[in-house]
Amino acid sequence: MSKIFWEISKRNIRIHMLRSTLAMLGIIIGVVAIASMGILGNSMTQEISSSLSSVGDSVIVTPYAGGGGTGMGGGGGGSSADLKLTDQNYQQIKRAVAPNVAIPVHSTSEHMKVGVGSDDIVATIYGLPTDKVKNLLPDLQSGDYSNGNSGCLVGSTFAKDHNVQVGSRISIGTDSEYGTLRVTGIIKERGMSFDISTDSAIVATQDWFENTYNDKDEYNEVVVKVTSGDTADVKTTIEKQLNRNIKEKTVSVTDSKATLSTIYETFSTVTTFVTAIGGISMIVAGVSIFNIMMMSVNERIKEIGIMRSIGTQKREVISMFIYEAAIIGVVGSLIGGLLSLLAGYAVSALMLGTTQYLFTVASMQSIVEGVGFGIIVCLLCGLYPAWQAANLNPIDALRHE
Repeated sequence: MSKIFWEISKRNIRIHMLRSTLAMLGIIIGVVAIASMGILGNSMTQEISSSLSSVGDSVIVTPYAGGGGTGMGGGGGGSSADLKLTDQNYQQIKRAVAPNVAIPVHSTSEHMKVGVGSDDIVATIYGLPTDKVKNLLPDLQSGDYSNGNSGCLVGSTFAKDHNVQVGSRISIGTDSEYGTLRVTGIIKERGMSFDISTDSAIVATQDWFENTYNDKDEYNEVVVKVTSGDTADVKTTIEKQLNRNIKEKTVSVTDSKATLSTIYETFSTVTTFVTAIGGISMIVAGVSIFNIMMMSVNERIKEIGIMRSIGTQKREVISMFIYEAAIIGVVGSLIGGLLSLLAGYAVSALMLGTTQYLFTVASMQSIVEGVGFGIIVCLLCGLYPAWQAANLNPIDALRHE
């Protein structure tokens, strides 16, 4: 018997094909909006996570600049250029965080030339202890770590932009007054970072930096690589040791893991917000479905009266209209789900410049959620019209003109 009502539902959709197609179009738009916004949000979160995953185990210590701001890496961590950490500060940090590794960092911006006849450029130069470089920069794209003061590492973006290869020489200073460094290795791309930003920078040895700039026993920042314990505990320990005087703080301490958590929460909130905006279009589509179903009931009152008078039960009348709403919802949602892949691809390519996160579990989950929400909205919007049709008085329905 249910097959008969299924066929009646399909027949009614065919008879009013244009109306049903427009209703499906609303569902399609709603599903695409929800799924594509979800894909974009998840892709942004994964992109940030991939870029910052290598620095989630770091605690960054910079001179206290009065405002407490400790920006991301890139020469000074947000402190003023004339503020430095002393060697005494470094030794205190080193003892406080043991057995974790504390790495003192020199940094400055310097003019340089890459190759004979090249243009003068400005880039950041870092000075790191030779025995601790691998702790901070464990991955090289090519070449090897520098063992002497005449060698250096360069970031992958620096190497690409200036056609630098292993063995290339870089003249430091406007007129090469600081000598020449030979590139021994190219650092693998790190992306965003909280400690030091090496992609467009040069990394020299601590000895070379101190001898060149006469900058001994003073550091721009200290990076602690946490391999034992929690980053929050390490941060607390450093603050207790160096900021004992609350009125006169010595350092600002940044817990990269806590900062990452805040970033993820922010992106999660943004994703939820934009997905909710997409959900509004789905609600509008649901209102359209509701109107169509009510029109269908009003157009078929006499037909419903005849069906009820020959013994059709209420639940069978309800199923007939629910089938109709389900067909519109399922077909529209599935089409919307397929189109979401194209929309997600376009949005990711335009806004992120990459589509590598399109087929991840999180992105596929966004599509499933969009499709599921579309079907549920259609079914819910078909419930009241179906109930109203089933509860029509058969005699009054037969008299309806």
